[in-house]
Amino acid sequence: MYKKVVVFGGGYGIAYLLKGLKDFPMDITAVISVSDNGSSTGKLRQEFHTPAVGDIRKSIINLSQIDEPIKEMMAYRFHTTSDLDNHAVGNLILTAMLDITGSLKESIKYLSKLFDVKHTVLPISEDSDLTLMGLSEDGEIIEGEEQITFAHKKMKRVYYKNEPKVCPEVIKAIKEADLIIFSMGSLYTSVLPNVICKEVKKALNETKAPLMYICNIVTQPGETDKFTVGDHVKLINSYLDKNKLDVVIANKTPISKEMAKKYEARERKDPVPIDYDELAKMDIELIDADLMTIADGTLKHDSMKLGAIIFSYLMRD
Repeated sequence: MYKKVVVFGGGYGIAYLLKGLKDFPMDITAVISVSDNGSSTGKLRQEFHTPAVGDIRKSIINLSQIDEPIKEMMAYRFHTTSDLDNHAVGNLILTAMLDITGSLKESIKYLSKLFDVKHTVLPISEDSDLTLMGLSEDGEIIEGEEQITFAHKKMKRVYYKNEPKVCPEVIKAIKEADLIIFSMGSLYTSVLPNVICKEVKKALNETKAPLMYICNIVTQPGETDKFTVGDHVKLINSYLDKNKLDVVIANKTPISKEMAKKYEARERKDPVPIDYDELAKMDIELIDADLMTIADGTLKHDSMKLGAIIFSYLMRD
């Protein structure tokens, strides 16, 4: 029987991680944050009063075994002067299925079956009005995930406007897990929106499974400026209660001066250094490896290398 892995996250971070994990012999449950209110997802939420479907679509595509042209179709966005402008085909399909079934979980099941997904994808909640809030360090209260991202401010804390009703299957998956992973991606809008749910936090406190974090390669403008790997770990731990992170995976591949300048100038992002001395003081295992690759001119984790490291960790005696 395969060991059970629960992966928390959102956005392209978790989708890219799942792409590398899916071919290893493990039972994956991907738990996706659904508070996004931007782009195509935001428009659909406003019009149809649904949870965010965009990050779920990305995860289903990357777990799928179907041919690439079909995956490309799901990610395709219309460019038109009509109301279809910027909508992703997959977002429209998920919204249509949600309208038919009345359940996001059921919609995901049907779409996963259609796209030959062997693993489980779950929304953290089916609440249609889930709204992420942020309190910045300068005292500003910011409402909405997209607004938090574009504020480019360091957050004192993030929380929900109303406490979400977490899907029971998420809690069950945590209780049965052999490993729990917090994916790379935006800390405040992809990772922490899962951790701050009271029911999830309680389950994480009670789990015997190790907690793993995959650290970002570069910082997030305004939010994690000048952050080291240790700073990322400390921030996540500050939102956890009794159980803290057991292991962190970090990239040690040097970033070229040219690429570093490009990221600093265009995106205000800097490489995340590994602060070995500080991490040595923490009760956490560090796995550092050459994990960086360049795809489409952007820095990314090598998903297959990452998957192999995670599988090796999972199979330890």
